[in-house]
Amino acid sequence: MRLRVAGIVNDSIVDGRGIRLAVFVQGCPHRCPGCHNPETHDFGGGHDDDTDRIFEVFRKNPLLRGITFSGGEPFCQPAPLLELAKKVHAVGKDVTAYSGWTYEELCEKHDPQIDALLAECDVLVDGRFIEALKDLELTFRGSSNQRLIDLNRTRETGAVTLLEL
Repeated sequence: MRLRVAGIVNDSIVDGRGIRLAVFVQGCPHRCPGCHNPETHDFGGGHDDDTDRIFEVFRKNPLLRGITFSGGEPFCQPAPLLELAKKVHAVGKDVTAYSGWTYEELCEKHDPQIDALLAECDVLVDGRFIEALKDLELTFRGSSNQRLIDLNRTRETGAVTLLEL
């Protein structure tokens, strides 16, 4: 399946727990002032890639704990990312996603593809980057309004549960 990407980083240690393959998707409707990836905003930028090829890159690195979907806005391309997330889970690895939308906003969309992608994610870093709340001491996020949500615990308890690092 085709995915519009800005780039891929192998061996990332800043895009989630452990060593990760970070897939930066192309296109973002939020366009947050001060975003550290403004080149990913244009939906016409980047290049097309194939989820099978990306998974092969992932599979060849035995050091990876999981995959991270960042951007851009991953939830603007839920179908190909869902396919990729299922393959990553099938080999026992985890999935982290970043979104400028909050968890609640994603749920309120009532979009079956977005719901399915959320169901395949283990961790969600949610919320728009807010430059006035920028904090370089935060782990895996840029501004203090953003949350690290443990989606597995959230599904178990029915209440948003923050990830304990």
